[in-house]
Amino acid sequence: MITIEIKPPYLIFVADEKEPTYAKTASGIADWRRDLCAGQYSFIDDGLDLGLPNMTIDEAAAAGVKSFVIGTASVGGGIPEEWLDTLEEALEAGLDVVGGVHKKLNDIPRLVAVAERTGSRLVDVRTPPADLPVGTGRKRSGKRILMMGTDCAVGKKYTALAMERDMKKRGMNADFRASGQTGIMIAGRGIPMDAVVSDFLSGAAELLSPENEPDHWDVIEGQGSIFHPGYSSVTLGLLIGSQPDAFVVCHEAGRKVIEEWDNFPLPTIEQVIERTVDLGNQVNPNIRCVGVAVNTSALAAEDREDYLEILSKRMGLPCVDPLIDGTDAIIDNLS
Repeated sequence: MITIEIKPPYLIFVADEKEPTYAKTASGIADWRRDLCAGQYSFIDDGLDLGLPNMTIDEAAAAGVKSFVIGTASVGGGIPEEWLDTLEEALEAGLDVVGGVHKKLNDIPRLVAVAERTGSRLVDVRTPPADLPVGTGRKRSGKRILMMGTDCAVGKKYTALAMERDMKKRGMNADFRASGQTGIMIAGRGIPMDAVVSDFLSGAAELLSPENEPDHWDVIEGQGSIFHPGYSSVTLGLLIGSQPDAFVVCHEAGRKVIEEWDNFPLPTIEQVIERTVDLGNQVNPNIRCVGVAVNTSALAAEDREDYLEILSKRMGLPCVDPLIDGTDAIIDNLS
């Protein structure tokens, strides 16, 4: 798997973003590796607030910051022209520039020239390993649980991280397996599945969760949604290559349509379970859903418990908000 080096502490770049949906990298690092974050840098006064100190690049360099981490991404994963002066400024100040979007920092000549002159690094996280294999479909030792979503940005990464945390608290043999750029930045290793050529997706997923001890659980970060009109291919490759013994459906309460694809209604949780089992059982006939993780941030506090209780009765499964309730109820259902 990819092992990257991102030198701490970090200055998180949120550009002019106001919407958390397009700053998942920034939010994920701030939420799960806050100890490594020195501050945030925004172009605008009313931009997304990560709860970190606002810093200029000069202030960050003076404070010993080592990495300028791009924390936002738009559909398509580009690097806007208006960012380049700022990225150059960071390199000139001695900071590494770290990017996880599809556009490679090392493919931008003006940035490469500054990096070569200053000795600062351009770190592209969204670069899959070379010579990935085609999937074999062969059974591997160890156990695996995969996060499956009703949509993108519904909490798959956070649920997997919360499950790994809670499993380790119990003394279970478990590891978070990162399949996206933010997860890789958090874990320090993984494979960016959405940057893999389609023929090798399932093979990459097999590498992501290799053979292990019989009692070991790989807690695999999901990608996209099996119903997503744009991203379902990466979801399917990850599902087939992971051969999960169990999966968790991740959902955001109140969401009605696929985000940014408003003409596509959100699938029901039942539909996600049915399709995941139907497709997944060709590589693991024992695949089963063990719970539902719900992002309840859009609900009023007084409505949250009733929502989860009604959903749990409807599904016959533990339904929790992993950031509020933890994931113990789902872990209990693994046995």
